[in-house]
Amino acid sequence: MAFFKDFKTFLMKGDIIALATAVVMGAAFNKIIASVVADVLMPIIGVFTGGTDFSQKFFSLDGEYYETLDAAKEAEAAIVTYGNLLQAIIYFVIVAFFIFLLLRAYEKTKTKKEAPKVAAPKGPSQEELLVEIRDELRKQNITP
Repeated sequence: MAFFKDFKTFLMKGDIIALATAVVMGAAFNKIIASVVADVLMPIIGVFTGGTDFSQKFFSLDGEYYETLDAAKEAEAAIVTYGNLLQAIIYFVIVAFFIFLLLRAYEKTKTKKEAPKVAAPKGPSQEELLVEIRDELRKQNITP
């Protein structure tokens, strides 16, 4: 029974809950970014590359020529789909850029929150307090 108690304690730590929350939020954020990449950015990139669909780029290892990727798959040819790799790299760069922008905006809000801190008014030093006490004692004719 101690095993399950320890496991429950482990799961209820704040770090695990924060990590689980981050994973769920990351998955949701990934869907947003995937939509931005597929529905907004890749068509724009397609305009600049003449409408090229990177996911259809491949070469066959058997030396045969196939008109399309589907034709090569239908023939069960050994193929390397380098277009998928290019698309994954483009996706990664875009995701990294979005995360960079998000973290940069977070850092700016973080520094703005810290800026209004006003330094506490400086009080007298310990020596100054001792001098005041000594002077008060002298006024009352009590010798230290």
